[in-house]
Amino acid sequence: MSSLIVEGNVRLSGVYRVGGNKNEALPAIVAALLCPGDVRLTNLPDIGDVRSMLAIAAELGASVGELKDGAVTIRTPSIAAEELPIALSSAIRGSVIFASSLLVRTGRAVVPQPGGDKIGRRRLDTHFAVFEAMGAKLDVKRRETGEGSWVTLYELAAPKGLTGAEILLDEASVTGTESALIAASGAKGTSVITNAASEPHVQGLCKLLTAMGVRIEGAGSNTLTVHGTTSFAPATHRLGSDHIEAGSLVGLAAATGSDLTAGDVDTASMRMILHQFGRLGVRTEVNADARTIRVPGDQLPRIKRELGSAIPQLADGPWPAFPADLLSIALVTATQCEGTCLIHEKMFESRLFFVDWLLTMGAQIVLCDPHRAVIVGPSQLYGATITSPDIRAGMALLIAALAAEGPSTIHNVEQIDRGYERIDQRLNELGAKIRRVEDRRRH
Repeated sequence: MSSLIVEGNVRLSGVYRVGGNKNEALPAIVAALLCPGDVRLTNLPDIGDVRSMLAIAAELGASVGELKDGAVTIRTPSIAAEELPIALSSAIRGSVIFASSLLVRTGRAVVPQPGGDKIGRRRLDTHFAVFEAMGAKLDVKRRETGEGSWVTLYELAAPKGLTGAEILLDEASVTGTESALIAASGAKGTSVITNAASEPHVQGLCKLLTAMGVRIEGAGSNTLTVHGTTSFAPATHRLGSDHIEAGSLVGLAAATGSDLTAGDVDTASMRMILHQFGRLGVRTEVNADARTIRVPGDQLPRIKRELGSAIPQLADGPWPAFPADLLSIALVTATQCEGTCLIHEKMFESRLFFVDWLLTMGAQIVLCDPHRAVIVGPSQLYGATITSPDIRAGMALLIAALAAEGPSTIHNVEQIDRGYERIDQRLNELGAKIRRVEDRRRH
């Protein structure tokens, strides 16, 4: 385990190249297992979650090449295992998507209860309802893993293969949509998926599946028509840029008064994100041709009141609304803006609990309930010893530490590493003073 020692109150400057989309990388690795030939993924971020998904793919029988310079080649002539490895699956929620490719290739999948961020209950019902709609049978079992611990196993069986179906998702789940897309790609006949998620990474998955020979209609909308196939072609696919990482840099620059430019950005996917940061008073300069977003330094952001001088509310929602993964970043940014706003996290009941750490640093925040927080800024933050609870809260706390007076120590930074590649090194290149040390605390 590692910790970061962060020197606060340091201005950064320069260009930060945004990496490939983490949330596109995970289902892309799963989709690659549909094809017995080579599937090459490029612009792949070298982060913890990607490494975990590649390791699971290898355990299932895929030949996984070296992840080098953002590229990896996956070849899967056959599937060697139908049960996901418990230890790896417990580390990442995206592991549940592997059930889709396993059902297509073998007609069977055993999925342990997946892990991931501790941000509240995250339903699996949508995934399994999709598989059942396509003809799979579900059996839920408990297995002892030793020393008195137990794991829940979801056993899916479709010995005659999956069949295309009319699928109404009970929520616009991103991973649920991805499971449905991959499963439908190998099902007999045509599937129509309604109430589908339409995030950029879902659109990216559609592009990969299309390159592999699947005919998909409606990509980018909430209704997807997928014509299944039994023949998947080798393909090369470049992941899109990570709009969450780009939004994180916007928040970091605004909170620290830094002059930073995010490079290699799909600016079209940033419109709502920049609009909401604009409501916090953050000024940005977009150059679509150059694929850059600049946040000028030395800003004094002022939160914009709504008509009638009402306190504004920033809330997350399904695309194209403001992404839930950026709400933690927006919250910490608001602590450094003049004025008051309400942050409303609608999806997860534990995501906002990280504000306890911000309170210890001096932030003026009232946590109204698990979903809503009132932020009054600007607050003078002070360095503290804090712990990263999940990927996005960890990045938010790193931003707070960079904006604070004095040094901070952030424990459990492996959570940040799951979503941001070499974040300490890359920010140090822009002027930050961050040191990574071995965490010798007992766990």
